[in-house]
Amino acid sequence: MTVTNPLPKLATPLAPLLPRLELEPAAAALLASAQTAAQALALLQAKGLLNEAARLCAHALPKREAVWWACMCAAAVPDPGLSAADGNARLAAEAWVRKPADDGLRRAAWSAAEKTEFRSPEAWAATGAFWSGGSMAPAGQPVVPPGDHLTGLAVSGAIVLASVRGRPERSPARLGRFLEAAVDIANGGAGRIPLEES
Repeated sequence: MTVTNPLPKLATPLAPLLPRLELEPAAAALLASAQTAAQALALLQAKGLLNEAARLCAHALPKREAVWWACMCAAAVPDPGLSAADGNARLAAEAWVRKPADDGLRRAAWSAAEKTEFRSPEAWAATGAFWSGGSMAPAGQPVVPPGDHLTGLAVSGAIVLASVRGRPERSPARLGRFLEAAVDIANGGAGRIPLEES
């Protein structure tokens, strides 16, 4: 009998991620027995610690998948007043996800993000793509690699912004749906989320 690894894209060791999560002591104690991000996610969800669970997924998913997750969460909570610049930022992030080895697309995501006011999940998804690797310096300049944690920070910000967009009281329900999408992505799925009804 073959035993499959649950949530293979969250099978990463938990210990290196813990400093990035900024957990309250009670949440940190809850995770004392967890060895992987997948185990930690189950514990956090069981206790209803959805913000902490979302932050964990933002840092634990592979960078490409994390940026895609941010895009899916942003798309699930439409904003009728979304600026063209913010919409373009999400399109640029999605383009990078489809071809993550293309440094031109990574830089295009940053160029699109710079045209926003950095107040939308779309802007932070694009920023997460830019911070995924390569160099943060202009092309042709000495390489300045981004910190390994920066994509997780950007994606975490995108998820929080999407969860409170327009109707902050819906944040817990939205986070629940977002986490279902993260689990789907961690299992190799597309993580698509039905559009929220008004």
